[in-house]
Amino acid sequence: MKEQFSIPTGKVQRASKFLTTGVKVGGNYLKHYARKSINGDTGKDQLHTDNARDIYDTLSELKGSALKAAQMMSMDRNMLPRAYSDKFAMAQYSAPPLSYPLVVKTFRSAFGKAPTEVFDSFSHNAVNAASIGQVHEATLNGKKLAVKVQYPGVADSVSSDLKLVKPFALRIMNITESDFKLYMSEVEERLLEETDYQLELKRSVMISEAVLNEGIHGIYFPAYYPALSGNRIITMDWIEGMHLKEFLATNPSQDIRNRIGQTLWDFYDFQMHRLRMVHADPHPGNFLFRNDGSLGIIDFGCVKEVPDDFYDYYFRLHTPGVLDNPELMTELFTLNEFITEKDSEAEKKLFIPLFREIIGLMGKPFFAGKFDFGDSSFFEQVYHLSESLYNNKEVRNSRTARGSKHSLYINRTYFGLYMLLHELKANIVTSSRYQGPEKKV
Repeated sequence: MKEQFSIPTGKVQRASKFLTTGVKVGGNYLKHYARKSINGDTGKDQLHTDNARDIYDTLSELKGSALKAAQMMSMDRNMLPRAYSDKFAMAQYSAPPLSYPLVVKTFRSAFGKAPTEVFDSFSHNAVNAASIGQVHEATLNGKKLAVKVQYPGVADSVSSDLKLVKPFALRIMNITESDFKLYMSEVEERLLEETDYQLELKRSVMISEAVLNEGIHGIYFPAYYPALSGNRIITMDWIEGMHLKEFLATNPSQDIRNRIGQTLWDFYDFQMHRLRMVHADPHPGNFLFRNDGSLGIIDFGCVKEVPDDFYDYYFRLHTPGVLDNPELMTELFTLNEFITEKDSEAEKKLFIPLFREIIGLMGKPFFAGKFDFGDSSFFEQVYHLSESLYNNKEVRNSRTARGSKHSLYINRTYFGLYMLLHELKANIVTSSRYQGPEKKV
């Protein structure tokens, strides 16, 4: 893959990139309307393809929170036209890597030394490049290591980048500005944490030790090395395994698929109900799969801490019988901010049945006790519901954002987990082993 030799780090430089992209997107719309006037209404597929290409090219050059936003949107595939989600999904696995001189510059800033002065060997080329940083292979005293290096300027550009992303998000996602403002503070907070590698190191050690001490079977983590890490660099053991697509290409047995799926579910179940903090970035690039049915976790950059009151309101909604009790259900919808005291009777009449349908469908794995994620009919129902909501003019014209800001990353986490389990076609036990009042930190 072609290397990138510089990253625009100044606000003016980054803003000019967005401005140039805005001009390209505007040109794409003019071409679309020209085609439409000549050929009639032929749909927007070509428009979406052209815009997705131009926007992704800019985001991948800027990296950081701009590219991370694309990655997040690609995971929520039913939020975007397919051309965008397919293109943005590239941010999960591969983005143009930084050239070696820029990596050396980051090392000299952190350690006063080049990588080859810190390690016995260090790969000049990144083995993986994503939104916030890239990974290099290194060795020290005979041990193989993975070294994650953050891109220059990422931490300093989060807030300004989100402001620059706003016009594109409002347009391609067709969401209201009130929705954007409500949730952007949550996104900004998570992204700022994700650029804090010292915090990531601390959480990586804490969560991995807690999971291993719990004795969840079939899961493994790298060891981390604080002395070889810093604000923009994390060093950990190199662990072997395949990414999901490679693993599925080996045609694993149903037993192995179920075993890994159960490990994934138990991993998230334990974090949510015992730690009250959760690995909130379940895209496939953060996991390594082995043919013996074991699972490696390699990235704790994005972690969502779950407030106790939100935890209670959220999971009470997923208790059997709640949706059949209109009074309790409406109370919990209010506590979860699905409806508000300012809503008119007409708005309540619209949204209460909609959220009952959403919770009933997305909560099926919780209610079932055992669930077959290979069942395509469940996901067809999810996509159908999402599409109907997306096209519902009454819903889209509502000026009130729905749902607690804390639900943004929790819903994203569970939807990402569902998609991983669907790819695995795993049939697993979903009744919680850990749900209850106890909290271990």
